[in-house]
Amino acid sequence: MINQQSFIGRVGKFVFLGACLVATVFPLYWIILTSLKEPGAIYSLPLDYWPRQLSFENYVGLFTKSDFGQYMLNSLVVALVASTVATLISLLSAYVLARFHFAGRGAVLGAFLITQMIPGFIALGPLYLMMTNMGLVDSKTGLILIYIAICIPFCTIMLRGFFENVPDALEEAAMIDGCSRLGALFRVLVPVMLPGVAASFVFNFVNCWNELFLSVTLMNSDSNKTIPTALAGFISSFNIDWGSMSAAAVLTVVPTLAIFAFASKFIVQGLTAGSVKG
Repeated sequence: MINQQSFIGRVGKFVFLGACLVATVFPLYWIILTSLKEPGAIYSLPLDYWPRQLSFENYVGLFTKSDFGQYMLNSLVVALVASTVATLISLLSAYVLARFHFAGRGAVLGAFLITQMIPGFIALGPLYLMMTNMGLVDSKTGLILIYIAICIPFCTIMLRGFFENVPDALEEAAMIDGCSRLGALFRVLVPVMLPGVAASFVFNFVNCWNELFLSVTLMNSDSNKTIPTALAGFISSFNIDWGSMSAAAVLTVVPTLAIFAFASKFIVQGLTAGSVKG
């Protein structure tokens, strides 16, 4: 009886996991399939679940009929610069919050937590006025500064947890050996907690890469558009260009997958080696 219940439990688990896998993978497969269909075949009935003839017309059209290459470059520059600077600043602020006890430390942490509970659109009006007064509307620099400010609180809280898990003895030993405090931070602590730094960078990059609301509001000119704004542009009042949108969506995912593949290697290695390093 027990074996029968165990068998039914395993079957139910596999069925549930299989359903989750299909629900996750099928939309991605359908987007890729749509991007490889000719424009006329996208709306044909009955639905074709397997491509009989592949067409790259949608991909070619992205670069010949629009400035999609420029949009990708804009997104890449904004996301890389913002995530790198935000991770570096968060690393320093998290170190201070984890290693030093000073008046107001709890208030700073509380303020960081409260910012995560405020919906972004509430700050849109003040942000737009601030960027206008600074002459940074429709500027990649302005968008980068806002993304840095958005990423720092969560990234600081996240990295603070990693710092607290690293023994103080490692830092003290490095300083006894002649390292300055900053030297001990970047030469000893950062390599040990590299998984946390990599995860923070990936989190920041994905957030900046996918952000739509602020980029649509602040970026007016076509030459400064980022990818999420360009994707929204395929939807008009009377038509949706499914082929171009699907091709753009596929190309949009590629840098994110590459970053995740790179970071996963560091995370796996760091989780096993970082705790015994030094």
